[in-house]
Amino acid sequence: LARRRLASAAAHLNARSAYFGRVPFLALMIDDDRVADPLQAVRILPRGALVVVRSREDERRCRLAHAIVAVAHSRGLIVLIANDAPLVSRSGADGLHLSEANAHLAVHWRALRPRWFLSVAAHGLHHASTRPFLDAVFLSPVFPTHSHGETSAHKPVRANRMARALRIPVYALGGVTAQNASLLH
Repeated sequence: LARRRLASAAAHLNARSAYFGRVPFLALMIDDDRVADPLQAVRILPRGALVVVRSREDERRCRLAHAIVAVAHSRGLIVLIANDAPLVSRSGADGLHLSEANAHLAVHWRALRPRWFLSVAAHGLHHASTRPFLDAVFLSPVFPTHSHGETSAHKPVRANRMARALRIPVYALGGVTAQNASLLH
């Protein structure tokens, strides 16, 4: 029920966005620590959502990517692979998600693979210069979260200001719930 409410809140936020229909309205970050059953999580995502596959372990990332792409494409989901462009091609994923440290590579990958969906992680506005080459930014942490316990959250007012300044689609990441999503614009 909580997941459905969050998906509904994301859909409502996206419907009010200038980017409505241009990017998926909901994104799921799969990582080594927070998603116990990645395939099950992908299976319950609403059609049109986006999945980012992240794993520090090469073998696990490769296994996950191939399994998730098979499930996701049959369900109309978009799959990005984090920081592993060769795996994007090998797995048939739809694009690449770059860490903040690798954001400068967006220019290279846009030129080389113009049809890929490209996103970057951002903890501030440092990488605004890569904006023309990106399809979306993942801004984090927006709310307090265990995954970024050492980092202070941006909070809604600041996150909304940063999203407006970026002028591209922004996904709020970190501590977002159905209850606090209404504070985002």
